This record gives sequence, C-alpha cells and structure tokens, in this order.
Amino acid sequence: MTPIQYQECIEACIECMNACNYSYVSSLKEYDLASLRDIIRMDRECADICGFAIEAMTRQSPFVAEICRLCAEICEACAEVSSQNVHMQCKDCIEACRRCAKACRLISEAFAVYA
Repeated sequence: MTPIQYQECIEACIECMNACNYSYVSSLKEYDLASLRDIIRMDRECADICGFAIEAMTRQSPFVAEICRLCAEICEACAEVSSQNVHMQCKDCIEACRRCAKACRLISEAFAVYA
C-alpha cells in the first residue's frame, strides 16, 4: 500500500487525535477530575496511538497492520469509556474514535488478505 491508499485512514486518525486532545483538555478543566480519570487516560492513549499510526502509514512501516489493529482497539476502548460521560466534547470524541477504529480495521484487514 502507498501513502495515497492510506489517506482515508490517516484523515480519520487526524480527526480522532484532534477530538481526543480536545476532550482531554476540556476534561482537565472540569471540577470533578476524579470522575473523569478513565476518560482523561483513554483520551491520551487514543490521541497518542493515532499519531503513531499516522507516522507508521506515512513512512510505510512494515508494522502498519499491527499498529492499525492496535489503534482500532484503543479507539474502540476510548469510545466505550467516553460513552459513560454526557459532555458534548465526549460525543465528538466518541464519533471520531468509532470512525478511526473502522478505518484502521480496514487497513489491518487489507494486510491480512495479502499475507
């Protein structure tokens, strides 16, 4: 696969990374941080793996399938944890995480076909 073929997944990862970063920063401004601990942690994990997946795809890493599979798993976990919160920034994050997970699964599965 070439970087052009990764474009949809890269764009989904960028959107997810930005949404998770926004949710992370917004959550830190809340009064009851203890109740948001899991969301804050997952937002950071998700944003970080999305950034790493973007880098892996753009440099055509031989580990793209594995990285994208992990990215999908973390995005799904982040969406699940964030769905327990009613804040509007979490809604955007949940949607972005689900789109990213779907795009990353497509990349990971495409490599499984070639294997």
